[in-house]
Amino acid sequence: MKAYVLIRIRAGEVKDVVRNLRKVEGVTEAHMTFGPYDAVAVVETTDIAQLGVITASAIQPIPGVEQTLTCLTVDI
Repeated sequence: MKAYVLIRIRAGEVKDVVRNLRKVEGVTEAHMTFGPYDAVAVVETTDIAQLGVITASAIQPIPGVEQTLTCLTVDI
């Protein structure tokens, strides 16, 4: 399972948050973005329960993270 986690970050903390995102197990990519969200993390897991654990326990607690939006990918 793959998901894109869009992240809003407090001003001035984007570099630190992206650096910390890249250390999270299950995060395969993390990048700063322009637009309504400040960063995006690509998360790959075996199931949706693990995705929830990564988002709630590893991504959201990172200092500077204000909000996340998780978008699941679908293969068609």
